[in-house]
Amino acid sequence: MITLYHCRDARSFRPLWALEELGLAYELKLLPFPPRFLAREFLAENPLGTIPLLVDGDTRITESAAMIEYLSMRHGGGRLSVLPDDAAYGAYLNGLHFGEATLTFPQTLVLRYSRLEPEERRNPQVAQDYARWFLARLKGLDQILQVRDHAAGSGFTGADISIAYALLLATSLGLAVDFPPAVSAYWARMQARPGFQRAVAAQAEGPASL
Repeated sequence: MITLYHCRDARSFRPLWALEELGLAYELKLLPFPPRFLAREFLAENPLGTIPLLVDGDTRITESAAMIEYLSMRHGGGRLSVLPDDAAYGAYLNGLHFGEATLTFPQTLVLRYSRLEPEERRNPQVAQDYARWFLARLKGLDQILQVRDHAAGSGFTGADISIAYALLLATSLGLAVDFPPAVSAYWARMQARPGFQRAVAAQAEGPASL
């Protein structure tokens, strides 16, 4: 049985969504955010204290984008992947990592300095600067979505899960109002997917998170 340690709407939403898209059986362990402070017993499972953690037998993975590819190729017959002999392979790999490294990273600083730090340590200027950084990096995604419906190739892949999670986080931070039109339309399409909706329902019983 695959086990996923998850905080509601955290990066662990990526593998949760992938699990639902692939129709895989799994056990979901819902934790408060951040678990390294609010669920310290989790440190016995993941000394980093970070979410997500995916456990599959002897395999333990802590990177959300890697989990998407692992689940797709190990358990999903590659249904969320683009294979190396496909012309869209490079775009797929780029999108898979772009969602985390380029779009999610700056938002973690917005989240930290607008919500997570104690009141006296919050820094609105830092939060505003990194919000602008994130929005500027949507320009590359916007160009892609003006000519195709998905991040890579002709259909839905794990790259869309990676990127759309960043848009979910941005929505929770109040940044969606500044999405370009093509990005807004893409985000609406992603939310309409049954797999996305099942993932949202699966996490509904968890404690409030971001």
